Amino acid sequence: MLQGKHILVGISGGIAAYKIPELIRLLTKAGAEVKVTTTQNALQFVTELTLQTVSGSRVYSDVFAAINDHSTEHISLPDWCDAMIVAPATANVLAKMASGIADDALTTTICSCVARKPMVIAPAMNDKMWENPAVQNAISTIRGWENVTVLEPAEGLLACGTSGKGRMPEVEELQEAVRYALTEQSMRGKHVLITAGGTQEKIDPVRFVSNYSTGKMGIALAEACAQRGAEVTLVCGHISAPIHNPMGRITRIDALSAQEMYEACTKAWPTHEIAILSAAVADFTPADPAPEKIKKVPGQDTMNLKMVLAPDIAKALGESKRAGQQLIGFALETQNEKENALRKLERKHMDAIVLNSLKDAGAGFGTDTNRVTILKSDGQSILLPLQTKATIANQIMAHLCAE
Repeated sequence: MLQGKHILVGISGGIAAYKIPELIRLLTKAGAEVKVTTTQNALQFVTELTLQTVSGSRVYSDVFAAINDHSTEHISLPDWCDAMIVAPATANVLAKMASGIADDALTTTICSCVARKPMVIAPAMNDKMWENPAVQNAISTIRGWENVTVLEPAEGLLACGTSGKGRMPEVEELQEAVRYALTEQSMRGKHVLITAGGTQEKIDPVRFVSNYSTGKMGIALAEACAQRGAEVTLVCGHISAPIHNPMGRITRIDALSAQEMYEACTKAWPTHEIAILSAAVADFTPADPAPEKIKKVPGQDTMNLKMVLAPDIAKALGESKRAGQQLIGFALETQNEKENALRKLERKHMDAIVLNSLKDAGAGFGTDTNRVTILKSDGQSILLPLQTKATIANQIMAHLCAE
């Protein structure tokens, strides 16, 4: 998504400016070309030489500098960029933005860019400044602009030594926000239900039956939908991968057992247009979980564990699917892969199923990559070669949910 993109980074005079060289490094590592514009105050926190070194481009910090590449940098830079991010955005810069004031290199550039290119704003200031009604009025105004995404400040330790709301989001979240801003909002207004991770079926208070799922594929799908503007309900079993949610479009519900996941999904399904069931849900669950830890006894060589069918989430959603809803499943197979997946597709009234096999190197549980085949109810078959799960997720959405 960032490969070959032109990203303009604007920096104002807040202590969080010291983090921006790392953001620039992440953007360039992802394949973007970066240029930087700053206020003069920003250069009190991070040097122009540092910014020029990490970006590989001259920094625009003075409207009237003789060394500027163009006489009107504040016009040429917005012409050049695909998107702009302002981080940190101080109370002063936010007030200027909301009022259309353009009196330095950064604000003149913002003024000529904001109506033409996607823009991400990352406010950062002391919590007392953030709570100022004038700052909140400025934020409210800016949030009403079509091309602009305003991130929520994080809560935590502030530069003054106190804790509160006002920290700039971490640079990884800023990078995700830029990626989001560059993504066509083809799913805006859609509500998507996604399951991720493995379920844990309780044997007793200290043991459970589970599988090797980490949730990486489901999380990648949730992030891909959120980037396209969808509101996502992510029902999580056991996961061991982080969830990046810079836009706040992902609502997480924890449901460790098959029964809990079934209840969460069947409750949410009526208000969602799309469901993507990528979790590894147990087919069987212990019939009578012990209330206390099961102890072995002298002479015992075996233990019998009676299992019963777990609730079938895909079947329940398929049978209650109404016109206009789309149900997408996943199938991880080890033999007769396509035949088993097609039977599941038909039996559970799915619109498509995503098949992957443990026989494919680099695919399956725990990996950062996957290789899948999309099987559609109309008979289409689409093979997606081995790629990162993030890339696979984006391609799945493009094939199945972009219309």
